[in-house]
Amino acid sequence: MVYWAQLLHFYQPPSQLPAVLEKICQESYRPLLDVFLQHPNARATVNINAVLTEMLRDHGHSDIIERFVTLAGRGQIEFTGSGKYHPILPLIPADEARRQIELNVKTNSYFFGGVFRPAGFFPPEMAYGRAIVPAVCDSGHRWIILSGVACPGAWPTERVPYVEEDGKRLMVFFRDDIWSNKISFQDVGPNEFLGHLRSLKKGRGKRFIVTAMDAETYGHHIQNWEQLFLAEVYEQLEVRTETYSGIRQKKALAAQQTSLFEVTGAAREIETVTVSRLLELFPAGEAIEPKASSWSTSGEDLEAGNPYPLWKDKDSTLHRLQWEHLDIAMQICLAAEKAADNDESRHFAGIARGLLDRALHSCQFWWASRRPMWDINLVHMGLLDQWRVIVNAYRAINTSGAGGDLKRDFYYRAVIARDIRNKIADILFSIH
Repeated sequence: MVYWAQLLHFYQPPSQLPAVLEKICQESYRPLLDVFLQHPNARATVNINAVLTEMLRDHGHSDIIERFVTLAGRGQIEFTGSGKYHPILPLIPADEARRQIELNVKTNSYFFGGVFRPAGFFPPEMAYGRAIVPAVCDSGHRWIILSGVACPGAWPTERVPYVEEDGKRLMVFFRDDIWSNKISFQDVGPNEFLGHLRSLKKGRGKRFIVTAMDAETYGHHIQNWEQLFLAEVYEQLEVRTETYSGIRQKKALAAQQTSLFEVTGAAREIETVTVSRLLELFPAGEAIEPKASSWSTSGEDLEAGNPYPLWKDKDSTLHRLQWEHLDIAMQICLAAEKAADNDESRHFAGIARGLLDRALHSCQFWWASRRPMWDINLVHMGLLDQWRVIVNAYRAINTSGAGGDLKRDFYYRAVIARDIRNKIADILFSIH
């Protein structure tokens, strides 16, 4: 038997426009979840960053939250943990990473209730560095999913390797980057994919494969892909030993002239499962040290010592300035929380703290990467989020009872941040 575990990643940045969110809900989220509702034997693992869960409620899309609850209650999906505002966890301080993980659990538990029981962890963008392991383990997660490029040795299909941390084991699953990308870019059809899954067995014992992609792939990035690919795959797997005449005929299926043997053979040899189910089906492997990387990192990037090229490219002046600005925002915010000693200063420190949480989101760096995507407005919106942290945090310090030396020190840091902000604006003006 071959076990296929699919992970779907649902996320939109906190700066997303309501009209765009509405379009994505209509094109992708509702049709995709309806595929699962219509195929009760389908299983998948879901990551939804809690910032999106809040946005669904705030913008009138609570029916999507209800679909998640129904599917989780049926046992068709399981949830993972993550960082609430989708930060690149290896690139932010450990305390901020822990806070993001805790905020994600708190918010999603509120909206999903008792069905939100994440056993696994999805690091945003599958960005991994050894430093995030303690926070993931301490938050109670049993496994983590990483890009295949992070795999340091033989490809695991029959055992589950793990990372050791202070006497604990964090099991590691690697997504099959090749087949995940084939699905994501419409480079494979349902029959070819099922044929690949069947080929993995080849007379051997049970094996597994994990694919993972943005949920928006289905319907938003690729129109009707949830029907043309995913529903077709699930329909073939649901056939079991039924006759071919009992299959719901669709043009795509008929055109490929799938035989009775192919359909029923796939159904007998392939089962869809959640990632956590794989821990019950397969034994533990060896302790490993995955490579620092993301699901957008290439082998060439790793050789160049550039593990997070879309968010902190070592050769990008713009990325360097963005992170310098964010570092100052974090410094001033933390200082404000410590200095706040009256109602007014605590008020502004609280505002700064909330703004900093969302200012850590990854998209502002992704849109600055130019590999190949580029958008000056989304870069600038992220910069404004950071600057709002600085304005409120310094206001908190200045209205507190802190000494003059401290106030002057952080005023100078705010001035430095303002200079960095102007340099970033100059780059945005000049790049074509």
